[in-house]
Amino acid sequence: MTEFSFNLIPFKTIANYMINRQNVSFDVWIYNLAGNIAAFVPLGFLLPAAFQKVRSLKAVFVTVLFLIVSAEAAQLLTLRGVFDVDDIILNTIGSVIGYYIYKFLKEIW
Repeated sequence: MTEFSFNLIPFKTIANYMINRQNVSFDVWIYNLAGNIAAFVPLGFLLPAAFQKVRSLKAVFVTVLFLIVSAEAAQLLTLRGVFDVDDIILNTIGSVIGYYIYKFLKEIW
């Protein structure tokens, strides 16, 4: 991708997809919303599974937020890709879901 764009307004992209769902194909909707969540579920699961210091929700949240903001900031600084604050929100939600999956599986094991 050689073009750069950005969104600094929280929930702007998410709201745009919801409001214009009739004009946005289902594939685009799934890829941009559900895909951004699903892609980070494994990180939220694997961090506490692999690292004892990252076994609380707060530790997972802070670690994941740092990683995601770093990746988005790299896009912003290099003017490559799309910097979108909504990606940070959706990726973090995915990681928190992954953390709760980890907690659930730990309880039943």
